[in-house]
Order: sequence, then C-alpha cells, then structure tokens
Amino acid sequence: MADRRTYNVVVLGVGFLFIFTAFTTCGNVEQTVVKSLNNSTFSGSGYHSLGIIYGVFSFSNLIAPTVVTVIGAKMTMFLSGLLYSGYIAVFIMPSTWSFYLTSVLIGIGAALLWTAQGHFLVENSEASTINRNTGLFWGLLQCSMLFGNLYIYLDWNGKSEISDSSRRNIFLFLLVSSILGTLSFLVLRTSHREEELLSEEEGQSLLSTRTMYKNRANTALQDTKTQFQTILHLLKTKTIMLLSPCMVYSGLELSFYSGVYGTCIGATAHFGEAAKGLIGISGIVVGIGEIIGGGLFGLLCKNSRFRRTSVVFLGMVVHFVASYLIFLNIPDDAPVVVETTTKKNPFLSPSASIALLCSFLLGLGDSCFNTQLYSILGHVYAEQSTPAFAIFKFIQSVSAAVAFFYSGYLLLTWQLLLLVVLGFTGTLCFFVVERIQEYSMDSQEF
Repeated sequence: MADRRTYNVVVLGVGFLFIFTAFTTCGNVEQTVVKSLNNSTFSGSGYHSLGIIYGVFSFSNLIAPTVVTVIGAKMTMFLSGLLYSGYIAVFIMPSTWSFYLTSVLIGIGAALLWTAQGHFLVENSEASTINRNTGLFWGLLQCSMLFGNLYIYLDWNGKSEISDSSRRNIFLFLLVSSILGTLSFLVLRTSHREEELLSEEEGQSLLSTRTMYKNRANTALQDTKTQFQTILHLLKTKTIMLLSPCMVYSGLELSFYSGVYGTCIGATAHFGEAAKGLIGISGIVVGIGEIIGGGLFGLLCKNSRFRRTSVVFLGMVVHFVASYLIFLNIPDDAPVVVETTTKKNPFLSPSASIALLCSFLLGLGDSCFNTQLYSILGHVYAEQSTPAFAIFKFIQSVSAAVAFFYSGYLLLTWQLLLLVVLGFTGTLCFFVVERIQEYSMDSQEF
C-alpha cells in the first residue's frame, strides 16, 4: 500500500512537471511572442490573457470541489490537462478568438486541476507521510521552471526577432510536454480509500449509475455550500483581514516575476541580440530562487513564529533590493512598449548580470512570502485549513489578474512603487498577526 501511494505521488509530481514546464514557460514568454507576431489580424495581449486566466481561476474554485467529488480526482486532472494543452496549441496557429477562449477554459481547468491535486495528494498520504509527499511533489513541480526556459535560451539566444518557424517549434515542444503530463494521469492507481468507496457503491446493486452520480453530486453540493459559509465567516476574522495585504502582494509579485519581468528583459534594447535568450535564463534563475527558498524556508523554518517573521522580513528586504536594481537597470517603458524593443534609457547601462541577479532575488523573495503564508494559515486555522487556503488562493489570484491587466499600461517605475508599498504594508500586517498569536498563546499559559 505504501508503495502504491509513493508511486502515485511521484507520477502526480511528474505529470505536473510536464504540464507546468509548458504553461510556466508559456507565461514567461507569451507577451514577447505576441508582440513579435507577423499577423495583422491578431490583436490579443499576453497580459490580458494571463489576467483572464487568473480571474477565471479565482471564481472557478467555487465549483471545482463539486466536479472533483462527482467525477473523481484522476479524471478531473486528465480533463484539466487537455485544457492546458489546448491553450498551448493556440500559439502554434494563433487567432484572437481562440486565444481568449482558451484563456477562459484554462482558468477553469486550473481550478479543477489544483483542487483535484490537493484531494489526490491527501488521499495518498497519512499523517506520517504528508510532509514528505508534499515536499516531493513541490520539488518536482518547481523543476518545471528549468527545462522549458532552457529551451527558450538555446533557441532564442542571439536572435533579435522571433520567426514564425521558431515560435511553432517552441510551442510544439511545449505542447508535447503538456500532453505527456496529461497522459501520465491515466496511469495513476486507485487509492485504498477510493477502492473502498467503489466497493461500497458496487454493493448497492439497486442503485443505477445515474442515481449514484446524482447522490455524489448532492453530497458535493452540500459540502461546497458548507465550505462557502465557512469561507464567508473566516473573511470577517481579524487574522484574515490583516493577512489580506500580504496575500494581495503575493499575487502582484506572482504576475511580475512570472509574466512581466521576462517581457521587460526581452524588450530591453541595450541587451541587443542576447535579450530574447535572457528571457529563458531569467525564468531558470527565478526557478532556482524558488527551489532554494522553498527548501530552506519551507522545510527548515516551519513551526516557529520567530522564524516566520524573520523569513518574511528577509523576503521584503530581498524584494526591495530587487525592485531598486530593476528600477536602475531596466528601461521604464519595458513593460508597455508596443514594438519589440525599448526607446527609453535607464539610470545605469543595463547589465545582464544584474538582471539575472534580480530574477534570483524575485524567486527567493516570493518563496519567503508564500511558504510563511502557508505556515501561518496552517497554524492559525489548523481545523479549517481548506477554506483558509481557498481564501488565500482567491485573493492571490484576483490580485494577479488585476496586475496582469494594468501591466500593459503602467510604466515600470509605477509598478515597482506599487510592489514596494504593498510589500511593506503586507509585511507589517504579517508582524501584527504574529504578535497577536504570540499574545494569545501567552495568555493561555496563565
């Protein structure tokens, strides 16, 4: 039984590795790709597409638990993987209507995929193995930022423009990766709990298949209604309200490092023919920062209130340093330039080394905030962790959606200023929550 569960967790992680090698790489380069299209009929925006994805993802989380309960985690992940693959395929022969339609569909698919992933991971874990399995899964997932971006570097390095043949080759490679990840879900084995459920249902011979699925749906709807009421209750609590600025900041930062910063590097005229290749290297270095930060702060620093505040403070400082260096190193019009290269000059002569250092700092700082937000929510809402994490993902995703929509219009200076202000506010609020929890625990001792 233990071997079957370990097998399932590894296959799950490998499936996500392949799918997000495709999607993460796509998100990192799509605005650059869209700007380089030699297609007069295409009027889409990569920023708007990502904004739609995260916006739809936010609200689709409300229906995702019901779908997973009715058709099962394995089939849900397979169908979601097909939606991811469809989005990647659009870039091979892009058209505006299919671009935005698949943006909506992948937003729905993302909610289903992540809900099913959480359900399946829990089904294949016990109290003694949940931390190991979670670490194994996230380790495989974070590696998705390495391989696709390496391909981008090898293919784009030395190119000032992205040809149609180059674009098609890249997205064919990403499509194959996404399809492989999707197919891997089909070889997942049924967990012990699912077997018991199926045996129980098969034993009820008087129930038709239609009635069985109807009963599942009714149960799922009731559970969803109960969870929604819990979410509404938690939204009114002081802890969630105080942590909201930090959650909003994590969403803005997510949009910046995953879609905006790579576009800025690729648009910087001073990097010359190396600019497009640097987008891939930047994505790899962000991934390295995420992996190092997740390993250090997610595993070594959990269950310590003092360390949580220290890690969040470190994340704020790291991001402030990155923001200042980006402000000096990258042209102000880099996020919004319509052509493929910038016209303005930054304060310093742009340095590829500084740009990549900032990529690493963005990944490292992001892992600081995310690991500690998960830690404090799991600590404060140990008995209500699912709705608490749902609130976190909802606020983060809505913020990311809003950020992607303004990223195509706001100059880099204003985007960085907004990040700095919210980063400071979120860190301060996080400290207040920790102090309240510390005071509460001290009071219980008397």
